[in-house]
Amino acid sequence: MLYSVRMRAAQGSSHEQGGKHISGAERLVSGELLTSVAAAMLRRALSHSRGTADFINLTVETVPAEAVREVTCLPIITVNTPDMIAGRESAQAMLIRAGVAPVAAAAGISALVGLPVSLRGAMVVNAQTGLRLDTQAERGVRVSRMDIADEQEYLHWLNRLGYGNNQIHLREAVVLAAKVMSAPGMVAELCWSDDPEYTAGYVATPAAYTRFTQLKPYGSPIGGRIFFIQENTDLKQLVDYLQYQPILVKVPAAGGAADAVSE
Repeated sequence: MLYSVRMRAAQGSSHEQGGKHISGAERLVSGELLTSVAAAMLRRALSHSRGTADFINLTVETVPAEAVREVTCLPIITVNTPDMIAGRESAQAMLIRAGVAPVAAAAGISALVGLPVSLRGAMVVNAQTGLRLDTQAERGVRVSRMDIADEQEYLHWLNRLGYGNNQIHLREAVVLAAKVMSAPGMVAELCWSDDPEYTAGYVATPAAYTRFTQLKPYGSPIGGRIFFIQENTDLKQLVDYLQYQPILVKVPAAGGAADAVSE
């Protein structure tokens, strides 16, 4: 038996009542890790760079082992960009190479740039037209019930690839991207963080998780993500998969394709 542990933290009030989003986290863990993981999530909510939360929602649910699917981490590529403008141009070009229409890629970048506040989930966008398909406004579509299959193996893999100093951000983002790219109808994902001190963002495709070192200005507390999907994708089936399908993400075999590359 596994446990889905989910944390949402806000300041001023709950998210539903207009509170400022502070932090969120998703884990899928065994019973022996449940207490320590829940405590770590509470510490994170109370000591985040976006502020101290005064509303914290911690949810724990059991997950039958037979319901869990396994997917493999995407290869990690890092593109060192000289500034935010170059980073966004490179990210847009990557989206287009992945099959997102130029008009949709441009619309996606503009949508994230124009956010007045951070999205708590993701916009779901038609990869050909650029039109937003979900109706969740600032909430967006959340991805839940996922984790790494073997924690120590995963951290060792990140260290071997040279990402030891980025484990907190990468740990969560790579796991989420692996689940997202396994979803039906998914073409690509674009994301940058709401962490004011973290300027990097990424584009995920079926081929790779590509980090761009500068996608947002330093000090900005606004971030978000977009899922670009194929036309005629069953939106309800997609959202159900993203929210409810339990996923464990495994590390690629040693010496496999998922080695770090810098450009």
